[in-house]
Amino acid sequence: MAIYDKPVRFLMKDMVNAFGLQNGQSFVKQQAIDWFAQHYPKVKKGTVTAHLIRLSVNAPSRLHYSPKPGEDDLFFQLDSNHFRLYDIQKDPLPIHDAKSDAGTSRAEALEEDINLGVSTEFAYESDLRDYLAKNLQVIEPGLKLYEEEGITGVEFPVGGRFIDILAIDSRGDFVVIELKVSRGYDRVIGQLLRYMAWIQKNQAELVQEVRGIIVAREISEDLVLACSLIPNIELFEYELSLSLKQVHPVAKNINI
Repeated sequence: MAIYDKPVRFLMKDMVNAFGLQNGQSFVKQQAIDWFAQHYPKVKKGTVTAHLIRLSVNAPSRLHYSPKPGEDDLFFQLDSNHFRLYDIQKDPLPIHDAKSDAGTSRAEALEEDINLGVSTEFAYESDLRDYLAKNLQVIEPGLKLYEEEGITGVEFPVGGRFIDILAIDSRGDFVVIELKVSRGYDRVIGQLLRYMAWIQKNQAELVQEVRGIIVAREISEDLVLACSLIPNIELFEYELSLSLKQVHPVAKNINI
């Protein structure tokens, strides 16, 4: 649901007109943030940043925000802070979501396997991220993926970096989730606290609290110790199992 009469993705085009941008001219991210703060103050800093990525034809992370071909192909990202208008004559084709030949994405296939009771070690952090983003209830009842103006909490941009998953709990508070496919060490605490502080300062309302969750294959003792004095951070270890069922010839089930 749009905060103003126009969705932010369309307000970005008004911003371009206000800047008087011509082909080849660039602008910095802070200019966009300042323009929205002046003209549309209800739009959060993170939402502006996420839309810059969504509308940038060469930003791989735009896929998490479901860009619409043609409509959302507005910018070309030069680096983490600089953008210019997309030049359809010179720039590469826009990055858009692609399905496999079978019509099923890797994340969907992974979810299907797990729902069928067949689980294997997550080969990539993105696999774990994509599965949990669709199944946040396994972490906590009532937990749901953050979403506003078409921007989701998957790889949510914070100060030039990205939160693995940004969620909202049943009380309406923010939950920052960081993932480690192997062992979680105490150094992840600094990263998580930085993300939590950014969300508290730039995205949360005054009445909203921010807490953190770390999910890893194995939580180290030093990480447990580091979190022992931080009440708003929780630690989770994920477990995987493999179940086989022989269908031909008929035989008893084998569980590993």
